[in-house]
Amino acid sequence: MPSRLRLADPAELAAARARFEAGDRSPTDLRLLTKHYLAVLETRAPGKSVEVRVPPYAAVQVVPGVRHTRGTPPAVVEMDAATWIDLATGATSWADATAQVRASGERADLTPYLPLT
Repeated sequence: MPSRLRLADPAELAAARARFEAGDRSPTDLRLLTKHYLAVLETRAPGKSVEVRVPPYAAVQVVPGVRHTRGTPPAVVEMDAATWIDLATGATSWADATAQVRASGERADLTPYLPLT
């Protein structure tokens, strides 16, 4: 099943990122940035062995390995939108974000894929 996530328009992305970095974290910008960076991750780490969840905005299955078809995937990573955006852009490292990230499973460490920018 193809992903419903799409890369954001570059101008909209730049404007949303500038507002986010300035401290204005509106739900609209959080949604745009979250979905954009999850789409980038999906492109760079294709697979179905890790589910990355950023509620309430989106979730994506990525990383090569054991594919699951029902229930909970072998690895799950969940975090809030601001943490995801900081990880995706390199504003924070995986090691520094461990307190904000809930991760379980063998391939749940996303360090090899981050940052995305």
